[in-house]
Amino acid sequence: MRNQYATAIVLFFICLSAPAWADFKAGMDAHHRSDYATALREWQPLAEQGNAFAQYNLGLLYDNGQGVPKDYGQARQWYEKAAVQGHAEAQVNLGILYDYGRSIPQDFKKAVYWYRLSAKQGNDLAQRRLGFMYERGDGVAKDYVQAYMWYLLGATGGADRGAARKDALAKQMTPEQIAEAQKLAQEWKPKGK
Repeated sequence: MRNQYATAIVLFFICLSAPAWADFKAGMDAHHRSDYATALREWQPLAEQGNAFAQYNLGLLYDNGQGVPKDYGQARQWYEKAAVQGHAEAQVNLGILYDYGRSIPQDFKKAVYWYRLSAKQGNDLAQRRLGFMYERGDGVAKDYVQAYMWYLLGATGGADRGAARKDALAKQMTPEQIAEAQKLAQEWKPKGK
């Protein structure tokens, strides 16, 4: 999972022009120093030019109220711009906004849609969130086999939460269901692999 993100970041920086890279890096450096006003100033023009990484980071600023008033509506707009470009973290965060109905009407089907896109890229948080949706039957038919499979995949990235949910769910499943879910997880490959 980490290699996937590292590769994406390297490709992103290769594609950036030197000035744009400098602006994005200046925004990252400012963000790490908790200088959110500078981060916003550096990322805003890049985001407006369509840079998915800058759009995602602006979404985070608004989502967390860092340097700007917390505004889920603004966060959603920036996440969505990045998400439609395939940014996995923006996709999962957009799914969370739909899942909890933050700034928009709660819509489990849209949450599942965004979680699935992100999960298919190997995002372990999205995989766990998709497991929750299948376990609860929110936006999809309740399906413990699918829930277990997604929890198992989410736990593969080292996430304790996925492992804990998987173990709790296993107590409600038959050995055959668990075996089927394990087989599905073993056969599953992230998009593009």
